Amino acid sequence: MLGRGVAERLRAAPAGLLFAPEVVEVCEEADLFVLNLECCISERGAPWRAPGKPFFFRAPPAAVEALVELGVDCVTLANNHALDFGADALIDTLEHLSAAGISCVGAGPNVAAARTASVIESKGFRLAVIGVTDHPEDFAAAEDRPGVAYADLRTGVPEWLAEAIGAVDADAVLVTPHWGPNTSPDPVRHVREAAPALLTAGASLVAGHSAHVFQGVQGRVLYDLGDFIDDYVTDPALRNDLGLLFLLTLDLAGPVRLEAIPLKLEFCYTRLADGDEAGWIRRRFRAACAAFGTEVGERGDRLLVSWR
Repeated sequence: MLGRGVAERLRAAPAGLLFAPEVVEVCEEADLFVLNLECCISERGAPWRAPGKPFFFRAPPAAVEALVELGVDCVTLANNHALDFGADALIDTLEHLSAAGISCVGAGPNVAAARTASVIESKGFRLAVIGVTDHPEDFAAAEDRPGVAYADLRTGVPEWLAEAIGAVDADAVLVTPHWGPNTSPDPVRHVREAAPALLTAGASLVAGHSAHVFQGVQGRVLYDLGDFIDDYVTDPALRNDLGLLFLLTLDLAGPVRLEAIPLKLEFCYTRLADGDEAGWIRRRFRAACAAFGTEVGERGDRLLVSWR
């Protein structure tokens, strides 16, 4: 989330001041970097008119520099903030990302574009990314209207989404849904029910987000990645200021290994967690995974989940 307080920091200082150098070094280990961008990037637009909508996130064009510095290859905009400042701001976001060479999924100038996968490649390995969100319905793209790839996952995985996953031509398919409520420490029922259906449709890996706190891993499903940078108020129980950066090793047969690196989210600044902070993250992640029968190992300061 690069809007609001993070946006003010971006306007006042170089993009390089958002992340500790050690965090950038970890990001550079990845051949491909995918994230959920929970804001628009624009100087235009007005707040979306929706009764009771409390938060509006818009980042300046300099936000793209932060994404480039991290080496981001693809973002999903399928979330409840892509249209915070309307269609013009969304179109600006798509154009800024494209100009920087960053692929985008989950939103577009029309419904067909919003639902289209992006295939990114490194060292001959082709990864398809599909983004979808289960809220809000009024952000949904239409044939003649910009918006997001909306799917009411509370009623199951729609046929168009299953077909889109199955039709992809790539070495692996990452489905990254924005699903479930905020501040939920565990995946809610409809999320748990949708996950296996996405795998059955052909997803190699499902990596979700929306809760703003990381959740457990079950099979090839990362229920929620948590947050990476923001300006949010910290919940003293949920500790949404403590997170994980996930490094996934994939091959033609699917996911091989997950490495999770503990993070501390300061106000508009992210560094590696240490001491008691890292200890809390290790305990929380182990417990969240154990609830699904998933074992978590350790190597140095990294938490490990192995599929093979």
